Amino acid sequence: MVKTTKKEIFMAFFELRQYRTQPGQRENWVKYMEETILPFQISKGMVVIGSFVGEEEDDLYVWIRRFESEEQREQLYAAVYEDDRWVNEISPRVGELIDRSKIVVTRLEPTSRSAHQ
Repeated sequence: MVKTTKKEIFMAFFELRQYRTQPGQRENWVKYMEETILPFQISKGMVVIGSFVGEEEDDLYVWIRRFESEEQREQLYAAVYEDDRWVNEISPRVGELIDRSKIVVTRLEPTSRSAHQ
């Protein structure tokens, strides 16, 4: 039996996801995110905290998602990324708009004084 701590089970955390768009595709990527990807993921239960573009970097797109636990993250990943619509329709378009090899995902835990808990 694997022993887990209370923190591992109940601590909310965030994913900071940084993407680099293909040359000249940031505007198209943002439109696709806002009109297709975000509504789809939110419909599956994802909590999206924010969506941003770089002020000085014309290929940078950043978004943040919140999870209540690792178990919830695993469930939501399955609900989104194993869905037929994601696999057959959404995911193929993603590769046309962003450079998947440059995706950076950072998991973050809020500090005790953070407004985001």
